[in-house]
Amino acid sequence: MHSNIHPIILSGGSGTRLWPLSRANYPKQLLPLVSKETMLQATLIRANTLLSVQAPIIVCNSEHRFLIQEQCEAINIKPEAIYLESAGRNTAPAIALAAFHLAQTDEDAIMLVLPADHVIDDEVAFSQAVKTAAIAAREDYLVTFGVMPDAPETGYGYIKMGKAITFAKATSLAAYQVQSFYEKPNLETAQAYLQEGGYTWNSGMFVFTAKCYLEELQRHKPNIFAAAQEAWLKRIVDLSFIRPDKDAFMACPSDSIDYAIMQVTDRAVVVPAQFGWSDVGSWDSLWQISPKDTNDNFTSGDTFVMDTKRSYIRAENRLVSVIGLDDVIVVETADAVLVMHKSKTQELKTAIQHLGSNGRKEHLEHLRIHRPWGWYEGIDKGERFQVKRIMVKPGEKLSLQMHHHRAEHWVVVSGTAKVIVEDKEMLFTENQSTYIPLGKLHRLENPGKIPLHLIEVQSGAYLGEDDIVRFEDSYGRTL
Repeated sequence: MHSNIHPIILSGGSGTRLWPLSRANYPKQLLPLVSKETMLQATLIRANTLLSVQAPIIVCNSEHRFLIQEQCEAINIKPEAIYLESAGRNTAPAIALAAFHLAQTDEDAIMLVLPADHVIDDEVAFSQAVKTAAIAAREDYLVTFGVMPDAPETGYGYIKMGKAITFAKATSLAAYQVQSFYEKPNLETAQAYLQEGGYTWNSGMFVFTAKCYLEELQRHKPNIFAAAQEAWLKRIVDLSFIRPDKDAFMACPSDSIDYAIMQVTDRAVVVPAQFGWSDVGSWDSLWQISPKDTNDNFTSGDTFVMDTKRSYIRAENRLVSVIGLDDVIVVETADAVLVMHKSKTQELKTAIQHLGSNGRKEHLEHLRIHRPWGWYEGIDKGERFQVKRIMVKPGEKLSLQMHHHRAEHWVVVSGTAKVIVEDKEMLFTENQSTYIPLGKLHRLENPGKIPLHLIEVQSGAYLGEDDIVRFEDSYGRTL
C-alpha cells in the first residue's frame, strides 16, 4: 500500500492570462495548446505512466465538470473521484478535499499534486523526481519540486535550498531542506539569484502523504482544516461527481498551499529537477515553448506573415495577416482578436477587467457553448430573433423544457432528430423541420449513431438562456 501514488489534479483555474483563446468557462487546461491533447489530458497521461500509480482524483470548477469528464473518457482514463468546487478557494482547501478522500482508507497514501495546466518535456526526468519525492514523503516530509532555473525569470517564485537530506533508501536525485521562499522577483534580483546559485523556481507541484498534509494543515491553518473537513463530511454524490457542501466550502478561507503550509512548516523539502517545465502563465511563455520557424515565429491556422520576427500568431477562424511587426502576440477567435506586444502580457488583465466592468461576456465564454449533450453557437441575432447552430451527440438528449417568452423553429442539417412536443413524438431527418410554439413542453434527442446538426431560429420578446424551465434532465442540472 505504501508504494501507491495518487495523482491529485488541480483544474480549478480560469486561465484568463491566455485570453481570448482561454475563457472562464473554457480555460487553458481544457485546450490543446502545445500538443494534440489538451493540457489536462497531457497531465493525466503523464501521471498515468508512473510506476505504482493509482486512478487520479480531480478537483475542478463545477462549471467544467462535463468537459473534464468528456476529456477523461477520450483518453480512457477513469478518475477515482471528481470533486466539484462551487467556487475557487485556492489550492490549500482543494488539496484538503483529496487528502480527506484518501485518508478514509489509507492515511499513508502518497499524493502527487499536479496543476492541470503545466507543460513537462522530459518525462523520464519527471518520473525520477517523483520517485525521489515519494521516498521523502514516506519519511513524513512535504516535498515541492524545484525547477533548476536557466534564465532570470521574473514570473516565477523562487526557493532557496538549504542543506541536503539523506534517506534510508538510496535515490537518484538529492533533496534539500527548504531554507526560504521568495515571491516573484524583479530582474535584478532574479539575476542575483542565478549568480549566487542554490535557488530553484517554485513549480507548484507537490508530494506528501494524506496524513502529513492534514496534520500540517490542522497545525498551521485550523480554520481551513475545519471548513474543508465539514465540506467533505457533508459531501453529496451527483451523478459521477462529488460535491462538497457548498456553504461549508464557501466559508473556507481562500489560501494557497504555499502560504498556508509550505512557507511555515518545518517539514518542507525541495527536490531540484530539470525536466523542461513551464506553467504556461502567459502568451510570452507559450511562445517560448512552441515550435518556431527561422524567424522565431510561431504560426497556427490561416496566416500570412511578412517582415515579422519573434512573434506568436494564431488564427482560429479567419485569415490573419501580420506585416512588419516584431515581438507581438496576435490571436484571433470567432468573437475577439488580441494584438499585443510580447512585453505587455502581464497587462492583459486590464482588458479582462474592462470586459467584466462593461457587462460583456467575451472573457467568460466562446461563441460555441459546450453542454453535456453537445454544443450550440450563435450565428445571428437581432430584434426579437436569434439563430443558432446546435450539435447533439449520438444517444444524448436535451432537458424536457419549456419557454415563457420564445418559440423555436428547428431545421435538421444532418442526422436524425427525435422531437417530443407535449405528448406527441416525431422523427425528423435531413432537410426536415418542425416548430415549437411558445409555452409548449418539448425535448430534443439524437437517437442515431452520428452527430445531429440542426439550425434553430428563436423568435419572441425575450431570448435569454435563463428563459428555460426544466422539468426533467439527464445530467442532474437544476430543474
